Amino acid sequence: MNKEQLHKYVSAGSGNESNICQIYAIRDGKTVYDDCWHGYKTEDSVNVNSVTKGVMALLAGIALDMGCIKNVDQKVMDFFPDYTVKRGEKTIYDVTIRHLLTMTAPYKGKSEPWKKVCTSQDWTLTILDHLGGRKGITGEFRYATLGIQILAGIIERATKEKCIELANRNLFEPLGLAGRILHGDSSKEDQFDFFMNKNPRKPEWYSDPQGSVTAGWGMCASAYDLARLGQLILQGGEYNGKRIVSQKYLNEMLTPYLKLDERFGFMNYGYLWYKPFDDREVYAAIGDSGNIIYVNRELNVSVGITGTFKPRIFDRVEFIEKKVLPVIS
Repeated sequence: MNKEQLHKYVSAGSGNESNICQIYAIRDGKTVYDDCWHGYKTEDSVNVNSVTKGVMALLAGIALDMGCIKNVDQKVMDFFPDYTVKRGEKTIYDVTIRHLLTMTAPYKGKSEPWKKVCTSQDWTLTILDHLGGRKGITGEFRYATLGIQILAGIIERATKEKCIELANRNLFEPLGLAGRILHGDSSKEDQFDFFMNKNPRKPEWYSDPQGSVTAGWGMCASAYDLARLGQLILQGGEYNGKRIVSQKYLNEMLTPYLKLDERFGFMNYGYLWYKPFDDREVYAAIGDSGNIIYVNRELNVSVGITGTFKPRIFDRVEFIEKKVLPVIS
């Protein structure tokens, strides 16, 4: 399959690829593939859903490198001295940043309180009400999109600036990428439109009424942006001779700490990043609708893919390896 055939294959929409908007690939520091569908252009952005978590992991590393956060074993409650813990709650005092990054933080209840959090005035403090519980720290993997909002609150309190400002000055702009802007609205109707609308978006980031970015979803980016973020990892945290994030932290971020179950394709999990294969140097930040940053250290390849809303797409790594890599090789 060549580039023209790959374009036609995606255009045909015979499988899960029908919602793909953009594919951008970098190999050995050079662009080797750049293609778009559904009226999108290279510079257009898409809500990349949980790929946002992978970016938050990088921001946590930047805050650590700055010395604003001491280490990942620092307690979450160190950053919220003004928060009133519910009566009888003890587990919350034991939760660390590492628990948030590895999705092993405990929460009350069986499901995430989306309505309560997303209609509140301060999403970070509201989700804090659900952190902890009677079972204590069990080390169990519990995928919690809203829980990562606590990480945003920690970063903002530690650095004394909003995450979007930190990200623009210390991550996006040094990489030559457009700075993100706050989306602004956060009504129920707007949140629905933000997920479902298939039109191109600006380089924006959803936020709560306090101007704090949604940490588990809601960053808008192009496939080009995603591939460049992957390239940063391939280059050990440096870009154009400038240190963006330390190699030490990147190594920790990509180290597999947990083996996931069938629901997550038996992949390994680091700090909000996946390691799809036990024996290969391949890593990914993965979001719903097939949005992905794919990083292959063995081939020195970074691939970004964006897609409009289409639930239950879990095969983008396989698609990249079987369809994209042969084309760019």
